[in-house]
Amino acid sequence: MIKIVHDRPGCIGCTLCAEQAPGQWEMDKDDGKSNLKCGKKEGEIFVVEIAESELAVNELAARDCPTKVIKVVKETGSFK
Repeated sequence: MIKIVHDRPGCIGCTLCAEQAPGQWEMDKDDGKSNLKCGKKEGEIFVVEIAESELAVNELAARDCPTKVIKVVKETGSFK
């Protein structure tokens, strides 16, 4: 399972995530910060599960985020 975790309060609205991964990111028209599309709110954090095919562009968005408020988390489970 791959998840994107977005700490939205720290966003400065630079637009890099929306440019690099428009399938998951959009800019809010009211406050100019990024929104994680379909993200489930968990306090001030937003989380969404993504497909493997969406991994590379979101890792790029996380890497290039100047405030490092985007994390891509890969969770692996083993079945025995």
